[in-house]
Amino acid sequence: KTMRIKLNKRLNLILIVVMTTGSLGYAEEHHPNILFFFADDWGRYASIYAEKDKPSLNDVISTPNIDRIGREGVVFENAFVPVASCSPCRASLATGRYFWNCGSGAFLNSKGSNWEGHDNSMKSLPKFGDLLRDSGYFVQRSRKTFAFTQSHSTSAIKSFGKVPYERYGLYVGTAANEQERQQRHDEVVENSRREMQRILVGTPEGQPFFFVFGSINVHRPYTPDSGKELWGIEPDSLQGLIPKFLPDVHDVRRDFSDYLGEVLALDLMLGVMLEELEASGQLDDTVIVLSGDHGIPGIPRGKTNCYDLATQVPLLVRWPKGISAGRRVKDFVSIMDVGPTFLDLSGGEVPDSMNGRSFLPQLLSKKSGWVDAKRDSVIIGRERHYYNARPGNLPYPMRAVRTPTHLYIKNFKPERWPMGNPYDAAKLTSSDALYEMGLSTAPAYRDLDGSLTKAWMMSQRGSPHNKELFSLTMDPRPSEELYDLKNDPDQLVNLAADSQQDAILNAFRSRVGKVMNDTNDPRSTDAFDKLPWVDSTKP
Repeated sequence: KTMRIKLNKRLNLILIVVMTTGSLGYAEEHHPNILFFFADDWGRYASIYAEKDKPSLNDVISTPNIDRIGREGVVFENAFVPVASCSPCRASLATGRYFWNCGSGAFLNSKGSNWEGHDNSMKSLPKFGDLLRDSGYFVQRSRKTFAFTQSHSTSAIKSFGKVPYERYGLYVGTAANEQERQQRHDEVVENSRREMQRILVGTPEGQPFFFVFGSINVHRPYTPDSGKELWGIEPDSLQGLIPKFLPDVHDVRRDFSDYLGEVLALDLMLGVMLEELEASGQLDDTVIVLSGDHGIPGIPRGKTNCYDLATQVPLLVRWPKGISAGRRVKDFVSIMDVGPTFLDLSGGEVPDSMNGRSFLPQLLSKKSGWVDAKRDSVIIGRERHYYNARPGNLPYPMRAVRTPTHLYIKNFKPERWPMGNPYDAAKLTSSDALYEMGLSTAPAYRDLDGSLTKAWMMSQRGSPHNKELFSLTMDPRPSEELYDLKNDPDQLVNLAADSQQDAILNAFRSRVGKVMNDTNDPRSTDAFDKLPWVDSTKP
């Protein structure tokens, strides 16, 4: 109660800071707070994304808090990441640039690289979080986020100390009994609440805040069968909803059940943060943005690929003072566009270095569906994920174009293994304990995170039906892929070799080439296969 009184007294004083946005035709407005709820490995899963005539995994979950943001704001139907790997995506997000122009940020980590004596642009590029801080925002982050320098902590923030954090499934799911399980559940809820309280109490008077909360709940590993035990998601209720390029078997459903349980944990965490914003009187003066850095991990064609399962993410935005509620927008948005949008919203200038485009006009429009019909595609790519997935630490380079009707993928090095070399795959047999086997990425196909699905597919790769699916998702791929999304939403039938598709292929090739040329993409000269990105002498 004392905390609530303090919050209300402290936060009812709002300094109105005037900004002029004449280029967009607005009246004057004050700078709102910004809460960016950005979850690791969160693909496009929330009950608000369920479709009446198209059964999906979104039908079996209920995410009331996530849905609230969409119902009271805007749901983006076509939000994508520029690259389905966490560090490159976050580098792109922080700088507003294509990941391939983010220096060392283009790869997952520095292992297998050597930047000694080389200019690393990631260190010098302007970051939108820093620009928000310089424009008067009190900027803070928690957990796994992205590059920017936080504002100096106030005494109120310091008084909170370090807020404890527990990943829901791994913590609650390993409790010894029901009493301990409830206690751990309450701790997770309280820790999430304190995360929001420390920002509300700690933001200096007269300043809006920008706060990024980067939950890692959805990132592997999971507690086995936590989806069922903690959230009541029966694995076999997912039958018929598993992507068609995967075996629809019990163990794969178990894996998806555990993943979806962690999405429900995200919803729980968001819910208590919304409660605190509402109790403080700040909810409607805060722009709330929800999204993730790529799709499901440990699943073939998921994380580290250019298929929809990897690249399509949720994007929901609520701000009653500036956004008309209940709209669903079809315009294509890249996570790379978030920084320019926040800068636009705050009245700041978007640096010329940023490739991203503000989607503030889409937020402020009163239209649903298409707001800007020209915003009908995104460019996606990938270089290296796990550093030694291939001999010599080499990447698997891809560039792709996603439109409403097609997905085109250019595989620059089709002779390489897309998910990494098989290495010790022959040692994995059906006699292994699948969950233990699935905890390790190292044995084989290292660009695919360790998972129950990966373990099951490897253990069953010799059976006739599963051999075909295993080959489709894990074996080398042709230099080009083209999918007709209307007739083939699961992207199973590659049309690139069909001569009737030549006109479409040529258009997409030109589009990829133009973007690579305009942005001086290092892949144009195969620079990503050399120093400083690749040091083939490193083990």
